Amino acid sequence: MQNLTELPFNATSQKSLSVIIKVCAVIPFFSTFLCCIAVMLHVFASHRQFLNTSRYILFAHMLINDTLQLLSSVLLFLLVMGQVKFLVFYCVPLLFISTVTYQNTPLILAAMSLERYVAIFYPLQRPAAWRSGRIWIINLCLWLISCMSHIIEYSIGKQRPAVDVLFTPVLCKNILINSSPIQALFRTAVSVMFFAVVAVVIFSTYVRILLETRKLRQDRVSVNKAKHTVLLHGFQLFLCMLAFTLPITESLTLLYTNWPAEDIAFFNYFCFILIPRFLSPLIYGFRDHSLRRYIGKTFLCCSNAVKPHFRSKQQDSLSAS
Repeated sequence: MQNLTELPFNATSQKSLSVIIKVCAVIPFFSTFLCCIAVMLHVFASHRQFLNTSRYILFAHMLINDTLQLLSSVLLFLLVMGQVKFLVFYCVPLLFISTVTYQNTPLILAAMSLERYVAIFYPLQRPAAWRSGRIWIINLCLWLISCMSHIIEYSIGKQRPAVDVLFTPVLCKNILINSSPIQALFRTAVSVMFFAVVAVVIFSTYVRILLETRKLRQDRVSVNKAKHTVLLHGFQLFLCMLAFTLPITESLTLLYTNWPAEDIAFFNYFCFILIPRFLSPLIYGFRDHSLRRYIGKTFLCCSNAVKPHFRSKQQDSLSAS
């Protein structure tokens, strides 16, 4: 018969193993994402001609937004996994940045879809707001929409009386400031509304663009490339918009399965937040011919700069021996 004193130790060891597996799954994706983003932002900063095109400006805006989202969310993930507690005063801004940038990503994708629609159907009569010099207005409106929805969500909730904003260390989780039923109802309603609006905008514009490319007498290679690009866009947008249903899917999964709540939260975070952000630079960056050429040159320059360093190190070690 197993000794009862071993049960807490086994449970603790299993929990520690689960934490290690989760951290080891997140860190490689996060590191690869930061590497890709750093290279692409370096390309934008080094070649100013990209900033004269609305599509690339929106893409750079999405890269910066996703970087802020991943930095804040991965930091929150590591703090929760390590059971690190700190003051609510510092927790709330971190949660706000994470949630606003998370909500902003699908809006940016919808704006990029509309920009492609405007560029194809109105190439000579493009509205002023969609020109490269005025595209910041679109970006500002997206940030205002994302911020306002979360400010309203925070304001309609009641602060927990047991939490002292200045002196109480807590685990920084979203439920800390979004714990009331009315906030959950508001969050679900906003998620459903965003899901419907973004889905209609994105799929309608890309279907129109796809039909327009079929009308044009292009070679089959270009048409197939456009189809594949649309499919990749659809898959990435599908994952992003599934993230809007997290309040509903988490409740249903807890109700009908025996999964621990923390495992469900990690699965949703990894599949619907981390992976879509990882796919974004691959879809919009590496498939773009102009960007791909400059990205390849950047990687080549980095590899050429690293090789002489390792060769000199190797020669020094050989001469020393």
